[in-house]
Amino acid sequence: MGATVTTANTTGNTWGGGNEPMGASYGKMMMWFFIVSDALTFSGFLAAYGFSRFKFIDTWPIADEVFTHFPFLHGVDAPMYYVALMTFILIFSSVTMVLAVDAGHQMKQKKVAFYMLLTIVGGLIFVGSQAWEWKNFIKGEFGAVETKGGSILQFVDKEGKRVKLADFAATLQEDRTQHKASNGIWFESEPALPTYSVAEVQAGFKAHPDLLIRTEAIYRGTDAEKKDAKLHPELNKEKHKTVLTRAESEAMLANGALVVEGANLKHNEYGSKLFADFFFFITGFHGFHVFSGVIINIIIFLNVLLGTYEKRRSYEMVEKVGLYWHFVDLVWVFVFTFFYLV
Repeated sequence: MGATVTTANTTGNTWGGGNEPMGASYGKMMMWFFIVSDALTFSGFLAAYGFSRFKFIDTWPIADEVFTHFPFLHGVDAPMYYVALMTFILIFSSVTMVLAVDAGHQMKQKKVAFYMLLTIVGGLIFVGSQAWEWKNFIKGEFGAVETKGGSILQFVDKEGKRVKLADFAATLQEDRTQHKASNGIWFESEPALPTYSVAEVQAGFKAHPDLLIRTEAIYRGTDAEKKDAKLHPELNKEKHKTVLTRAESEAMLANGALVVEGANLKHNEYGSKLFADFFFFITGFHGFHVFSGVIINIIIFLNVLLGTYEKRRSYEMVEKVGLYWHFVDLVWVFVFTFFYLV
C-alpha cells in the first residue's frame, strides 16, 4: 500500500493575501492587534467604573454639578458645556485625519500636511482642555466638610443653591499645624492646610441661620411627595441631593473632621472618593493616549514635510496612525457617555 504524500501549498492560495493575510500589510495588522488589546483594557476600566457606580449609586456625584466651568466665564453655571465642546473638537480632529488619509491615497503631499496639522492642533486643544478640567476638579469651587464617618457635607441656602465656604466661614485666632514629618507628625501627613478649619466653618454656620447642609446621598422622595408635584417641584428633577433641616444640619456638622477643598485620591468634596479615583485614572489614561497620538502625528507630519512618503510612493504610515487616532476618538465617546452623561 503506497503512502500518500501531501505537498505544501506555496502559492499563497491558502491565505489569499500571500504575504499579507486578509490583504493587509504587517504594519496594519499589528496596529489592529494593538487596538483590540487596548480596547479590552478600556473595557475593563469602564466595567469597573460601572460596577462601582452601581454599588454606590445613592452617593455618586452628579456630573452636571461637578463639571460646570467654562473658560473665561467665571461664575457662570454651564453644566457639561465645555466637556461637550472638547468632545466636538476631538471628533472633528478625526474628520481631518480621514481627509489626510484620503489625500495620501491621492498622493497629494500638501493636503496631507495641512490636514495632519489640523489634527495635531485639535489633539493639543483637547489635551490642554483636559488639563484645565483637571485643574478645576482638583481645586474645587465650593468646599465641603468631611465627617468622622467619611460623609461629605455641602452647604446650601434655603433655595437649595450651593454656598461657598468663603461666603460664611468665620475667622478665628487659632494655631494650625500642618501634619508633616518635619513637625513630628509623620504618620498623618497632609499636602497642605485647607483655607479654613472645621471650627471656623462651624462658627460661620452658626452665625448664618439661613444655611442648611446637603449630604452626598441622593434623595428620590416618597411616593406621596412624588404625587404632589406642586408641593415638591424639585422632585421633578431626575436626581438631587438630600437637604437636611437646620437641627439635623447642626447635629451633622458637629461630627465634622476636616475641611475638603476640591478632589484628590483621598478626599473628594463632590461625594464618593471612588468618583475622583476613576476620574483621574480613566480620563488620565485616555489623555495619555491622546498625547501619545499627538506626538506620533507630529513625527508623521514632519516626515510628510520632508517628502519621506513621496519617495516611498506610499502614505501607509499616515493611514496606520489614522487607525490609532480614530480608536482614541471612539474610546472618548464611550468615556464621555458612561462617565459624564449616564
